[in-house]
Amino acid sequence: MANVLVNAPKTAKKGEIVEIKALIMHVMETGYRPGTNGRIIPRNIIGDFTATWNGREIFRMKMSPAIAANPFVSFAAIASESGTIAFRWSGDEGFVAEHQVSITVT
Repeated sequence: MANVLVNAPKTAKKGEIVEIKALIMHVMETGYRPGTNGRIIPRNIIGDFTATWNGREIFRMKMSPAIAANPFVSFAAIASESGTIAFRWSGDEGFVAEHQVSITVT
């Protein structure tokens, strides 16, 4: 299970550029490190991150084994309408984490 922290404004003016920050805490493994038994620990990384605003994609990121263990993402979006910003992380071993925040645009 991963913990998610998201920082996005609760309100914005129409046309305003808003900064959105997302952090996910996830146990990452590169697939190159040996465990205590000498065997390689299987790769376990987050591969994809997407953010949508009312179902419309506003940001996408492809990650690789070189990404940080707890990836932090910051991006900007234009506030066009009130609604929901949905975040989705997916990766190895069927990993999926989702989170949503609401924003009111005036």
